[in-house]
Order: sequence, then C-alpha cells, then structure tokens
Amino acid sequence: MSQKIRIKLKSYDYNLVDKSAEKIVKTVKATGAVVSGPIPLPTHKRIFTVNRSTFVNKKSREQFQLYSYKRLIDIYSSTAKTVEALMKLELPSGVGVEIKV
Repeated sequence: MSQKIRIKLKSYDYNLVDKSAEKIVKTVKATGAVVSGPIPLPTHKRIFTVNRSTFVNKKSREQFQLYSYKRLIDIYSSTAKTVEALMKLELPSGVGVEIKV
C-alpha cells in the first residue's frame, strides 16, 4: 500500500484534540508505520459582540470568544493493518476528523 495518509483533527477544546492526536499516534506506531506530527495548526479565534439590552443602552455590549484548535498528522509507509487500526479507533465526540489518502 505505502501511501501517505493525512489526518486533520479539529475541535473547540484543545484537551480533546491533544488526547485524540496522542491516541492516533500511539495506534499507528504500534502497527509499524512512520508518523510525522501532531503538528499544531494556527488557532482560529472568532469574536462575537452582542448588545446586553435589547432596546436601550447601545454602548453596553458583551463579547464572546470561540477558539477552534487544529492538529495535522501525516502517516508514511502505511499498511492494511494501519488502516484497519485507524478504522477501529474510537475518538471523543467533540473532535472532527478528516482523512485524506
């Protein structure tokens, strides 16, 4: 097989992303493939500004922040055993996984 597999992890909680990346790296190394990563990608920060009151006091506002954390993992010299181990892996529900072959 020996193709490069790229896994992108995305979540709003950095603990979940780091634990998931560690779990993936551990299972892939157990199958004998070469792993590059996890590489932290830039954190995306979104700021929302909302009026505190609905009708009056325009100057009274509140701000909320939403961070999204991303990690990148590259797998080289993978075998069918590596792909099978990745398919059986269970990750937390708050993590988005994107796999490219």
